[in-house]
Formats: sequence, structure tokens, C-alpha cells
Amino acid sequence: MAFNRKQRLRDNIEAIRTAFLLDREQRTPTARERLLLERYCGFGGLKNILNPARELTDAVHWAKSDLELFAPTVELHRLLRENTKDETEYKRNMDAMKQSVLTAFYTPPEITGTIADVLHEHGIRPDRVLEPSAGVGAFVDAVLENRPDADIMAFEKDLMTGKILKHLHPGQKVRVQGFEKIEKPFMNHFDLAVSNIPFGDVAVFDPDFSGSKDPARLSAARTIHNYFFLKSLDAVREGGIVAFITSQGVLDAPTNAPIREYMMNHANLVGVARLPNNLFTDNAGTEVGSDLIILQKNSGKNGELYYNEKLFVQTEQTPIGTSVNGYVWSIGSLSHTDLIRSTDPYGKPAYKLLHCGDIAQLAEDLREHLKIELQQLDRKLYERHRLHPTKEESTAAEVQPAPKTEKVSPSVIAPVSVIEPVKGVEKPQAQPIEEKPEIEPRQPNHSSAVQLTLLDLWGMPIEEPVKKKKAAKKESKPKPMPSTPKPQVKVTPPVEAAKPINGNKEEKPENAEKPNDPDDIYATLDWETNPPINGFYETMMSLTAERRKALRLEAERHRQEQLKKMGIKETLNPAFAPSSDNMDKKPEQTEEIKQPETPAEVVPTSETVATSLFPELETEKPKEEVMDLSPRPFNGLLEPHQPP
Repeated sequence: MAFNRKQRLRDNIEAIRTAFLLDREQRTPTARERLLLERYCGFGGLKNILNPARELTDAVHWAKSDLELFAPTVELHRLLRENTKDETEYKRNMDAMKQSVLTAFYTPPEITGTIADVLHEHGIRPDRVLEPSAGVGAFVDAVLENRPDADIMAFEKDLMTGKILKHLHPGQKVRVQGFEKIEKPFMNHFDLAVSNIPFGDVAVFDPDFSGSKDPARLSAARTIHNYFFLKSLDAVREGGIVAFITSQGVLDAPTNAPIREYMMNHANLVGVARLPNNLFTDNAGTEVGSDLIILQKNSGKNGELYYNEKLFVQTEQTPIGTSVNGYVWSIGSLSHTDLIRSTDPYGKPAYKLLHCGDIAQLAEDLREHLKIELQQLDRKLYERHRLHPTKEESTAAEVQPAPKTEKVSPSVIAPVSVIEPVKGVEKPQAQPIEEKPEIEPRQPNHSSAVQLTLLDLWGMPIEEPVKKKKAAKKESKPKPMPSTPKPQVKVTPPVEAAKPINGNKEEKPENAEKPNDPDDIYATLDWETNPPINGFYETMMSLTAERRKALRLEAERHRQEQLKKMGIKETLNPAFAPSSDNMDKKPEQTEEIKQPETPAEVVPTSETVATSLFPELETEKPKEEVMDLSPRPFNGLLEPHQPP
């Protein structure tokens, strides 16, 4: 059937309207709605959406041949405006549609079904499938038809196409984002990667490629079709299959020789089919040359390429000056295909392949061609690394010897009957592949009984920090300590200084063991956690009551000597002068009383000592001498007042 632009645009509008309706009602499509969604074919070949169509006056900018599409295009713009939240979302959808005009060529379902059928016939029955550029899911439907329980992850970057894809396949993992967003846990994960990938000189940002030291991977990040091949080889597991429909430039361009060599160094060549240029005529109304390339991942290759693989890397010159892949030139084209001389989309000389039959005949010719090509498939390599290995037969064989224990006496049979069910339960648990929702396929299984804390992430058990602190305290003891007595030793005044207050000894003998010494305020300090700083505590601990009294006497003696030298009369009130009992004593004698000979016999008994740091002044208070407040002559020098 010829390409009808108006009908295709109308089908797209109805599919978009249905998708918005399902979003609002949050339900799955009915059978009729599903047919409307399946008719969506993208905007490849519909260049009219690039023209302005917001107002009726915009029709003057349209060509006469496109005026019949003006009204549907206006309806499309109105539909998007009514179902988007704001102008930003509207522009985002329109920009995605406009970008797909030159690249969105959907594969006919007859072709996708043929590819999936031939792979299935040759033993490729995947459990996990990757579709990096799904469109509306033509390859997804083809794979599910042969493998209904397959776990498929489909990527689609176009917003509107991804919305429709989600409604058509609600049970699959549909991700409306670029293929470059795939996470590392899904590398070496899939059995099959199949798609009709985009093409063009569109760079892809992927740190694994843009930061690679391999020139082939670095170059692949600059063109989207080369990137899809190399990234998909990373995503499939060993022995996995990559089957992509792509532009002819991947095989024919001499500049892509490093990319093709990288493919052959990391994969086996399974088959190639050069598709006719009129493959997408019915769906997109355009003639585009394309190839079907099938590879099988094999990272263990020794670097030696087979003859066919060398041809795959090389290119040959045609009589008209164009380049053609050596392997494609050697295998020929499909049946019922004619080779004609024409021009490419840029007006340069080129060869075109035109199929003479309809789409059904083309699908049959492709089937016969692929049957021959897939003879190069390494079936053992595919089964060896299969994610769903056939262990059921081996496990059944291991359980079969159990009935031999029935020949033993009944006393031995009893424990065997208990062990057998346990083995039957443990065996299936060794196959985690049967679990369908696998988000992190290579994540190890941990016991649910083990609970980790934040300290376990750093290798620090909870008990260890406490032990280390205790050990640190013990090791800190050898630090230099002051030469003063330990806090437990109570420094008490000598017998001579305590005579005036010995009357309280018999009144309260129970206070003898209480810390009522004035120096006990220093004894309460924790010397291990609060060591002496700059000698302050050492000095304060050495200032006992006797030492302080001796210092005051020394200061008073020095003051009186200074008064005598200056000839000044004593003016200090005698009540504030130190006791004259020890005035005649020398400083050496006063220092000797710091350490009494029998400290155990001296016990502090005075209550005033416990409440004052200067007990000698407290003993003088009972005298109650009246201070002399009478006027006395001024002996200083009179000086005139100096104003400031």
C-alpha cells in the first residue's frame, strides 16, 4: 500500500489522543484503543509538522502540496496544548516530534516477526531481552510471540512514542529515556539485544566511552549508530546476540573500519543482510538503505580473525566510486532484488536495491537468507553462558540415588527420610534466574538475619571504640605529674597553728574523716583528665596554710624594713598585721613546717577551716579589736592640681 501522509497523520493524532485519555483515567487500553495505539507510526516523512500551525494565518507559509495537511497539523498542536501542563512541556513534545522527522522509520511487523522467528528456530530463546530504541514495540511484540515469559527492557527517548509504548506494554520495563542511561548492573546481563537503532552524526554523552583510552570507543561516542552497537555488546552476556537494523554507513564507510574491527575483536560474525531501499516506503514514504547485522559476543577471542571477519572490516571500491563492505559484496543481496544506479539523499552517485515483491514476499526472502547466514552461530557458546542454564536434569539425577537407602534397616531409614525433603528444597534455591523482576542481577545474596550498622561499613565493631578508650587512659598514666601529694592525701595544718582552734576537737569528732581541709578543693580535681597547665595547679597545691602564713610574714618583714629605710611612720591598723609570734622566725624555718613529722596524729577539727582558705584570720576574729578611725596627719607631698 502506498504511503498516505494524511492518513498517517490522522492515525498519529488518534493514537496521541487515546494515550492522553488513558493517562487521565489511569487504566489499560481496551481492544479498540489498542488498535488505535498500534497505528502510531511516528513522524518520519511527515515534514509538515515543521511548518508553523498555531493560527490560521500561518497557512500562507505552507506549500500548496501540503495545504491538505494544515488542518490536521493545527489539530495536533491544539491537542498537545490542551493535554500538557505548561508551555515548556508542550515545546518539549513538539521538539521531540520535529527531531524524529528524518530518523523515525518504523520497521514493518512482517520483518520484525521474521527476524525473531529465525532466531527462535536456531535456538535463541532469550530470557532477558534489551530493546534500546523500541519505538512502539514492533520487536517487543515479535519476541513475546515466541517467548511470552521473556523479561524485556525497552528504551525510547521520544516522549510521545514512549508514552504510547507504555500503554501497549504495561507489563514490561519501559524506560522513556536515552539508551545511554542504562546502569552498570545491566552490563553483561541480556541474552538478546534487538532493535532498529537510530542513525546520524549525533554525539552521545557516556563517560565509559568519552573517557575511554580505546580510540574505537572514543570514536563511537560521536555517532549514535556506532555507539549503540558497542554499548549493546557491553550489555549482552558472553554468547549473547546483538541483532540491529542500521544504516548502510556502518558497514560501507571506510572511516568506520576501527568500529568494525572492534566488533570483530569482541564478537563473532553471525550474519548480515542488506535490506532493500524500499523497505520503509509504506510506513515512511522514503527510500533509505539499511542493513541487518547479527553478532555474537565473544570477549575471549585471541585476536586472529577469520576470512569472513576480515571481509567484514574491509571495504571495496565500486565502479561509480562509492565504497561497499567486503562481506556484503561477497554474499550478494536478497532474492527478487534489483541493483540500480541512482543517487543518495545528498545527490551523490549511489547504488539502490529495490525489491520487486510485496512486504510478505520480502519477509520470506529475508527468512531464506538468514537461514543460511545463521549457520555461523556458535550454539555451544550461547548455551555455555546462558543465564537460565538447564540444571533441572542434573539436579534430578542427583536426587535419584536417594531410594538406595531403602535397603538399610528401619533405624537408618528414619533420618534419611528427614534429610531428603531438605535437599529437595535447597536444590531449587540455587537457581535465582527464575525470579523475574531482577533489578540488580549481579547483587550477591546476604542473610536477612545479619543487621549492619554504620560502623560496620568502616570495619569498626561497636565494642571496639570503648576498649580503645580504656586502653588510652591506662597508657596516659606515665605522663609527667606534679611532685605534690596525690589528691587522696589530705594536707592538714601543723599542731602549732591549730592550737587556738583545738577546742572544737572534742565537740565534733565525727568530722575527722570529712574533707574539711581548705586545700581539699584541689584534691577534687581529676589529675588524669585535667593535667596541670603551665604549672598553675602545682603552685596552688604547694600553697598550704603554713606556706601562705610564711609568705605573709616575709612580706610584712620586708615592708617594715622598707618603712625604716624611708623613715615613714607605721600607719597600718594592727588588726590587719600578721601575728608577731613568728616575726622573728627566718624563712627557712617557716618552710620546714610544710611537712609535719607525724601527719597521721593531726586531724582537722575546726569548722572555720572547712569554710575558709585563710584559717589564721578566722582565729583572730574573736578578738574583736576596735579599729582606730581617728584623724591622723597627712605625711605626703602637696602638689597643685593639674587640669586635664
